[in-house]
This record gives sequence, C-alpha cells and structure tokens, in this order.
Amino acid sequence: MSSSAPQDTGHHRLWSVDEHLADVLAAVRPLEPIELQLLDAQGCVLVEDVTVPVALPPFDNSSMDGYAVRTADVQGASEEFPAVLTVIGDVAAGSGELPTVGPGQAARIMTGAPLPPGAEAVVPVEWTDGGTGGGASSGMTPASSAPEGAGGEVRVHRAAEARAHVRARGSDVQAGDLALAAGTVLGPPQIALLAAIGRGTVRVRPRPRVVVLSTGSELVQPGEALAAGTIYDSNSFSLAAAARDAGAIAYRVGAVADDADTLRATIEDQLIRADLLVTTGGVSVGAYDVVKEALTAAGTGDGEEPQAGGVDFRKLAMQPGKPQGFGTVGPDHTPLMALPGNPVSSYVSFELFVRPAIRALMGLPASQVSRPSVRAVLKADQPIGSPAARRQFLRGTYDAETGTVSPVGGSGSHLIAALAHADSLMVVPEDVTSVEPGDELEVILLG
Repeated sequence: MSSSAPQDTGHHRLWSVDEHLADVLAAVRPLEPIELQLLDAQGCVLVEDVTVPVALPPFDNSSMDGYAVRTADVQGASEEFPAVLTVIGDVAAGSGELPTVGPGQAARIMTGAPLPPGAEAVVPVEWTDGGTGGGASSGMTPASSAPEGAGGEVRVHRAAEARAHVRARGSDVQAGDLALAAGTVLGPPQIALLAAIGRGTVRVRPRPRVVVLSTGSELVQPGEALAAGTIYDSNSFSLAAAARDAGAIAYRVGAVADDADTLRATIEDQLIRADLLVTTGGVSVGAYDVVKEALTAAGTGDGEEPQAGGVDFRKLAMQPGKPQGFGTVGPDHTPLMALPGNPVSSYVSFELFVRPAIRALMGLPASQVSRPSVRAVLKADQPIGSPAARRQFLRGTYDAETGTVSPVGGSGSHLIAALAHADSLMVVPEDVTSVEPGDELEVILLG
C-alpha cells in the first residue's frame, strides 16, 4: 500500500504518517521576531543578515610578544652579529598613545597590541636577548620590574621581513562583509562573532514555549512513594526533555487527574505561557480517555471534523502511536498535540510530529525540521515482522562505520528500558510485513 493513500473515507479513515505531519506543519507558523541580548539568543534563529560594522582586527597588531622594529635596522642580524637597538618604550594591548619608532629604535610590544607608527615588523622576544644584554631570551622582563621604564638596548639575533608577526587590519573580516546570514542558528561561535563586531543585541525568532501535560490518575511524581495500582509519571519528563532538546523552553505539568473539567481548567491556565501544548495519555477510545473528552467538548462538537479552534482526534496507519490528536485551543488558536500515553508511543510520536512543529515555530528551514535519516542494513538474528498497512517504528542502534542497524528490545509500546539504549528508529514501510537480516531500511537518527 502506498503511504499516502488513506484507507477509508470520511472521519473514520486512517491517516498516513506523512499526511498527519503535513497537516501539523501547515498549521504551525514561525513565532514573531524579537530583539534579544546575545546570551538570551543562544539556540535561536537569526531573522536578519548581520553585516560587519568595523573591520576585525580594527588595527594592525602584533601576533607575538617581542619588539616592533624597522626592517632596515635588523637586516643581516645574526647570533654572531646582533643588531643593537635603543628601546624607546612599551606598547601593551589597549595602548592609546603610541611611541614612534625611528631609525635604530625598537618598542617592546605585547601580543594584540597595535603596531606603533614607524615600525614595519615584529621580532619575537625569542630572537632577541630580551633587553638583558645576554643571549637569546625565552621571555620578557615584567613591565613592573623593568628598570628605567624599559629603556636600554635590545640585541636582535635574526632579521625580519616586512609585516612579519603582524596581523593586518581587516584580516579576519572587513567592514561591510556579511557576518551571519538570516536563518543562521546562533551557537557559541556565532555569538562570539556577534560580540566581536560589537553587537549587543540581535533580532531572532524566540525559542518556543512548550507546555507538556501528562494525564492519568494512576501517575505519581518521581521521588514519591508508589501506592497500589500507581506508576511513576515518566512521560512528562521524557517529553519536556525532548522539547528542550529540540530547542524549546519546556514547562512540565505533571499528572493531571482523569477529569475533563480539571483538564480543561489546567489547559486554560497554561495557555498564557504556551506557544505549543503537548498532552500525553487519554486519546484512545476507552471510557477514561479524558483528553479526548475534554477537548472534543471544548470546541470540536461531536468529535468528528474539528470546528475552528478545535482538536481533531484521528487514527494513524502507524505502530506505535496509532491514536493522535491535533488542533488549536484558546483565543490565540494555540496549537495542541495530543499524544498517546504509552511511553514509547508518546516518544516516537514526539520525534515524528512534535519536534518538527517546534522546529517550524523556531523558523528553521524545512530541511532542518525533522531528524536526519539514513539507509542501513538490518543486522539481526531473525526476520522482523511488521503489521500490514502500518508504518512501524522500531528502536535500534545504528553503526555508522558498518552502515548497519540492530534492533533493541521488542516492539511493545511500553518498553521504556529499550528506548534508553536506542539511538535510532528503524522504519518498516506500510507495504512490508517482514524484514530479513541483510535487507536495507530507512533509519531515523535520534542523536
């Protein structure tokens, strides 16, 4: 069966994975740009080209500790016949007033300090006696202990070419150059460049605020004691961490009880800080599927096609993660994604649908919205079965060196231990019911 052909007509049909994702991405708009301080903009997407206002470095400067000299004065200098120059002063990094280096003169210069007028090259201190009157020096006398304010003479034992050990003005970037293009994600090196060219703030799309709500009266928060019939709430932690990993600011609301009114009130409370709401649990067809009950009543009428600002609950031709809900809630039509409650189903659903929605809100290009995928050869002891007409996603470990992928754990949607050891999802297409060892598969990398 092709992946795009719905199985049924009307609202009871099965949606394909691709159709559901396309529906989500069509409804999600990138967030409005804001001006942020540099460190607050880390991980955000730049919305404007940034050009260089000043050349870097902004002046010719020394790349070594040593002496600024005129090349004619050190021509032919050697260990046996050093050039002897008069030291006229110091040039430190940040120096304002610079001495002029005349014939037969030199100025002590530190790394990063501006090249003084008259000087044509820098002689590293190792090529000199350091002004001590002895042989080759390994360092310079500290400024604080230099007598007569660094006067005296220096013996230079090697000649220097013009511009030797001088970093030219604009050798890094020239004024007017494009520093960073719109669409760049700001990581540490990009923030360093912005700071270096004097930008204190920058226009970016902000990181989306994602509120994760887990539902279920059986859920207990980690650190508390378990009573009979209860389990720890792992989904809200898993999905909040995944949202943060995708680039969002995540807010976790743990374990809302199985009551439609409570859930509706909680969602209304959370809307003020949400660019995207993600619920987990309560989306199947059971009597206690509270998310479906709460959100269907909240604006979708009878649970069929959603009205404006409602949530549509649908079945997808996939395993795990068949039941999914998607729509908008609240006065600002905030997108809401309702994921199944099984831990692996919710995580797989997040990777396939929520992560791309977060990345689209950030304003990333389509090529960076979903996880990368590769082709790999199945390395297993036995064939893997897959249900007909379902796209199956199995946990795996991918070996880039050999181009192989191995299954981890079984196909159960509650096996969270296996998920912790997987680094990829193996994709078995809808029209394939068995994959043999040695067959090639699509593998989604979760790295």
